[in-house]
Amino acid sequence: MTDRSQVAVENISLAKLKPEDLIAPHFKVWELTKSEVAARRGVDNSFPSDAEAQAAVFLARNVLEVMRAEFGAFSPNSVFRSQATERVLKQKPAGWISTSQHTQGCACDVEIAGVTTLELAHWASRNLETFDQIICECYDPRQGPNSGWVHISLKAPGRGVNRRQLLSYVRDADSERWVYVSGLRESGVPC
Repeated sequence: MTDRSQVAVENISLAKLKPEDLIAPHFKVWELTKSEVAARRGVDNSFPSDAEAQAAVFLARNVLEVMRAEFGAFSPNSVFRSQATERVLKQKPAGWISTSQHTQGCACDVEIAGVTTLELAHWASRNLETFDQIICECYDPRQGPNSGWVHISLKAPGRGVNRRQLLSYVRDADSERWVYVSGLRESGVPC
């Protein structure tokens, strides 16, 4: 293991990174590329270029580390997802291109035991210095306090303006479809 947690983000290079390298004080490279879906399906989920790796390191240092300081040790559900992983996850045909911020290394999905998903989303909105989106996804307290997850995205320097957008992904009572709505809330609350 090499400690690269003090290396400037713009100097992070795939040529030098190994899965066990520390890229932030408490996070390793493998935590940014792990994917249960990719592992089960034999899909390559490695960074395709330095740009995605640098964006994921920036996110780890400015989002995941802030959350760890508050909530203690955890590992994100998902950070980077390759196009191939996205196709498998979303059941799309070969050649389909995802626009998910995960494919750029700019997003993470997080759950923390003992903290409700909605509470975590609200905490992030109040305590992160900046963010692009915080989305309370699929949270239904009838399914338990940790149902769903919190999606947090952060654009790396030079990649555009962070919008500070708060959304929820909830089941629409009328259509039973999942929809994005403004604000942070649980599913089952009328849209």
